Amino acid sequence: MSRYAIVSTVFLVILLGSLSLDGVFNISLYWYIGLLLVYLSMNVYGAVVLSAQYFLRTRCSGSQSVSSIAITFDDGPVPGMTEKILDILKQHEIPAAFFCIGHRIKENPKLLRRLHDEGHLIGNHSYSHKNTFDFLSATGVVKELAETNTIIHECVGVTPRFFRPPYGVTNPMIAKAVARLNLTVVGWSIRSFDTISKDKKKLFNRVTQSLRGGDVILFHDYCDVTISILPDVIAHASKLGLKIVRVDTLLNEKAYG
Repeated sequence: MSRYAIVSTVFLVILLGSLSLDGVFNISLYWYIGLLLVYLSMNVYGAVVLSAQYFLRTRCSGSQSVSSIAITFDDGPVPGMTEKILDILKQHEIPAAFFCIGHRIKENPKLLRRLHDEGHLIGNHSYSHKNTFDFLSATGVVKELAETNTIIHECVGVTPRFFRPPYGVTNPMIAKAVARLNLTVVGWSIRSFDTISKDKKKLFNRVTQSLRGGDVILFHDYCDVTISILPDVIAHASKLGLKIVRVDTLLNEKAYG
């Protein structure tokens, strides 16, 4: 049972109990308003904080006892940018994971093939990545994810089992879709915020200040600032004695179906 289901059940029990006692104790309207606000707040928090695992099971990190970390990139492939990331990874012989958007794969199949041929993991990051994705029905989400997996399979011959929700937002519809397709949701333990950061030093410090074994780092492969600090992040991990591995290795999960 998900945490959402548990919280909803508890809320319903408290609500029904309050209503049954209302005639005797004349329970204030403010109690019901407060109860509803708490319930809604918990649902909003669970929707936007992926690591809360509120609606569905999410793998956000590996064991802290290991001396390995994983680097992941979202939103590609992006011509002119993803290649620069790949060049750095190839130079340092580092594997990574790329959670790709379906329509960008369709527009850049050769770039996806390079990702695959160079040993990087390919994950599903929806087909459209629109800001309306979270308002889709479960059937609509299934369609997006299945279409992306089909495109990936047609391009490189593998079907991803790893899915990262756009914006890291989840809800009951996404949870149903993930269950229907038997996907593994992969989050992160270190969010770089490289899409809004322009300061290389601040970004580097944010990523590395608490870096430890088991961490999964979230980058985006279209950010100039990410490209500029990536070699330094790799070097820093090495100084800490941390090996960079693919996220499927770190999580001990099967990457493809």
